[in-house]
Amino acid sequence: MQDTEKEFEQEIALCRGIYEKKARDYGTAWRILRLPSLTDQIYIKANRIRSIEEQGENRVKEDVEAEFVAMVNYAVMALIQLELGSDEERELPIERALALYDKHINRTANLMLDKNHDYGEAWRQMRVSSMVDLILMKLLRIKQIEDNDGKTLISEGVEGGYMDIINYSLFCLIRLREGK
Repeated sequence: MQDTEKEFEQEIALCRGIYEKKARDYGTAWRILRLPSLTDQIYIKANRIRSIEEQGENRVKEDVEAEFVAMVNYAVMALIQLELGSDEERELPIERALALYDKHINRTANLMLDKNHDYGEAWRQMRVSSMVDLILMKLLRIKQIEDNDGKTLISEGVEGGYMDIINYSLFCLIRLREGK
């Protein structure tokens, strides 16, 4: 049996490393984005992956793995925006931006460990394309909640959706590496 926690940590380290480098290059310019804009950024990435899967051709030549990393990072940014709001300071010191990233990615990883225990690593039997479809479904649900001004009758809300997107994206990264 694979060591899911270790594999998760490796993929998280990759995503965090890219987040940190971009934060050092650009600061936290993404703080200007409202939640729907972050949702749409994630949608663009997931839709590109599905399009490449369906067409069997990647003309831009940027690998699909980078899109999963981007979805993880955009979803973490969305969780940070949920916590801070977009009105608070726009430029975060790098140490704070990283601490917030770690806080939200660790909460999300803990959720994955709990769900993974209960579901018995079912994701390992799933196709990457199915997980991409689930990510797209989560995004459509998030968009609907956003269009309803965040009001839900029974749903968990956008936070749970972003966390699921992070976890499915990390699962996809693990599955893609298994296939190489």
